Amino acid sequence: MSDKQEPADELAGSEQPFVQHLMELRDRLLYCLYGVAIAMALLAVWPGPSGLIDLIAVPIRAHMPPDVKLIAVGVFTPFFIPLKVLMMSGLLLALPWVLYQIWAFVAPGLYSHEKHFALPLIIFGSLLAYVGIAFVQFFVLDKMFGFIQGFTPDSVNATPDIASYVEAILSLYLAFGLAFQVPIVVMLLVRFELVTVEKLKAFRGYFIVVAFVIAAVVTPPDVISQLALAVPMCLLYEIGILGSRWFSRVSRNPEADAEQTKSD
Repeated sequence: MSDKQEPADELAGSEQPFVQHLMELRDRLLYCLYGVAIAMALLAVWPGPSGLIDLIAVPIRAHMPPDVKLIAVGVFTPFFIPLKVLMMSGLLLALPWVLYQIWAFVAPGLYSHEKHFALPLIIFGSLLAYVGIAFVQFFVLDKMFGFIQGFTPDSVNATPDIASYVEAILSLYLAFGLAFQVPIVVMLLVRFELVTVEKLKAFRGYFIVVAFVIAAVVTPPDVISQLALAVPMCLLYEIGILGSRWFSRVSRNPEADAEQTKSD
């Protein structure tokens, strides 16, 4: 008869009623909305909706004639488009706060060692999203519009509509912001033992194909933007593979390791 006792589960007895979970979810959603509203208010003061439009229009204006401006076709476009850009900018500015609220909602169901690596992942994921959006703004758009405007005949005056322009670049921001989360996804897959590092290495060739297919679907039909998305995804996949071993080691449950060492 063994005197060994199973280690106590630190989450035992921490269960909450379903209604309390709903109330907690409501509070966290309200906190998210408050954070986005504050970020929008700050951006409305400076640089303001017009300043945000001028900022995101810099890449395409650089490839248009000096006296040509973007046009607003719709009657309400001059009002709704700056408001839309202000809302999206407020969400991006408040992204770390929103992710923190998501983490705070699920944190009670996490073990101590899981809580330690959850918050760094939120910070790292936010930084990767910002890097992806900055990459679009300061590199991809300039090269893409330079490539596209190069095909404009001399007899045609290219004056894009501000609504279609904003829709196009916001979709690129979203695509690159999500694509730059590849290292996070790879490390989590290895951490939760859904795949192994060896399988990820063997899947490398297939991932390159997948990356180019995704780039062809979510980016405009030009070579520049497709390469600008697919190549970083492949590099970030390699970074995720390199970091997955380290992440799995530092996020391991120390109590479980101690028990396994004793049993060995």
